[in-house]
Amino acid sequence: MATALTPHGTARRQVGMHCGRTQVLGRAVAGLILLLASGPGIAVAADHPAYDSQQALAFSQAAIGRELGEHRLTAAAGDTVPLSGFRGKPLVISMIYTSCYHVCPTLTKSLAHAVRIGRDALGQDSFAVISVGFDTAVDTPARMAAYAREQGIDINDWRFLAADSAAVKALSDQIGFIFFPSTKGFDHLSQITVVAADGRIYRQVYGSAFTPPELVEPLKELVFGGSPGMPVRLSDWVNNLKLFCTVYDPTTGRYLFDYSILVSLVTGMISLALVIGFIVHAWRRHATGAGPSGPAPG
Repeated sequence: MATALTPHGTARRQVGMHCGRTQVLGRAVAGLILLLASGPGIAVAADHPAYDSQQALAFSQAAIGRELGEHRLTAAAGDTVPLSGFRGKPLVISMIYTSCYHVCPTLTKSLAHAVRIGRDALGQDSFAVISVGFDTAVDTPARMAAYAREQGIDINDWRFLAADSAAVKALSDQIGFIFFPSTKGFDHLSQITVVAADGRIYRQVYGSAFTPPELVEPLKELVFGGSPGMPVRLSDWVNNLKLFCTVYDPTTGRYLFDYSILVSLVTGMISLALVIGFIVHAWRRHATGAGPSGPAPG
């Protein structure tokens, strides 16, 4: 049975129950949750240092803004998949190990639920997803493919990939993901990493049973946010409109375009234009010396 330890998070805390079940007590950046995931017995090195959850959180958060380097991963067919091949649109990275019987499957299913909601709101080709096995002795390309089938994952542009130990260490270090062997399998962060189209880490999402907005909101910012500054093209204006008006409806579990926000924006712009027009008109009358009833007397 897995156990969860819960150090303080940045703006939100999750309390782990048995087998990694969590209760959400807030929102925003998401708190840290260290999950001691179950799996086959793996001997722990006698000289392995104690795990410091606060340092783990700092290590994970320090990765935000970092540009990912090149990493070579392997697909089920044996072909090499370069990480740079995912640039051009946002990428979601999930590090798991396939012999975990509860935490990683829970994380994967939570991710699948959020991905389906995100694709429905943002577009079917709006972002890519990869799950990478970090137990390199077990998580072969074939095992990763079998794991995807076991979890019922058949989602476009989501790949389950393997890597050698050097590539796993390099990638996990870059994305701020910490794991190490334990008597129950591995101790590891339950972490989803959101990467921008330019390869820079944009957000970390923590917890094995996170809510869809925790993942979809940063993806929405990346997909619809566009370039910073004043919109200059029609597509920029449309994307900004989608960014502000596409909201999550917890009653339906979907993202919807909220027309009331659009109406409020248009109404506000019209009101502002009327106020500006009135001020300009009054200023012009004053500048020409015209009073309320006509020209000023000579």
